Amino acid sequence: GCSTLLLHATCTTPQPYLVIMGIDLIAGGRRTGHKNRKAPKSENVYIRLLTKLYSFLVRRTDSKFNKVVLKRLCMSKANRVPMGVARVARYMAGKTDKLAVFVGTITDDVRLEGRKLPALNIVALRVTEGARARITAAGGNVYTFDQLAMMRPTGANTVLLRGRRTARTVNRYFGTPGSSGASVRPRVRSKGRKFEKARGRRASRGFKI
Repeated sequence: GCSTLLLHATCTTPQPYLVIMGIDLIAGGRRTGHKNRKAPKSENVYIRLLTKLYSFLVRRTDSKFNKVVLKRLCMSKANRVPMGVARVARYMAGKTDKLAVFVGTITDDVRLEGRKLPALNIVALRVTEGARARITAAGGNVYTFDQLAMMRPTGANTVLLRGRRTARTVNRYFGTPGSSGASVRPRVRSKGRKFEKARGRRASRGFKI
């Protein structure tokens, strides 16, 4: 072998320059596409046909409205929450000359009994019988999404509405109950005297040790 003095001079071979590649997160290296549905999970034929129609409109028009409608058509039912007629009327105040577009179900509101409802023009996936009767009695109209595609292919002169996704009861339990400033509902078995009332630890709850 080589002597100790000549080891560095004669026996070392040049190592190739190693490049360790990383993921460029800024340029989109992290895969995020699994959160965006490309098609609805629903087997409803009407929803599937509407998805085909609006995917065609997205390709053939440069309208952001059509992109949003297509995305909402593919959403789960928990994210396509219903909306009452009273809330639609509130959101459309001063905009009754426009079409109210809602990707979901429009429901009736019995609190509107005896009150005057403005003439609303609504496009929705589904409208309950009571809501439809109330809208038409006020001089309004209810349209479907395929009618909307014929009337307003780019969504011009429309108001796109969205329901309250956090209105579900399950959202009240999300978070840490009891933490500072939190109004999160704790998961308690029952609301009786014997269930998590601090009995025995506080004078106002029976007795204190």
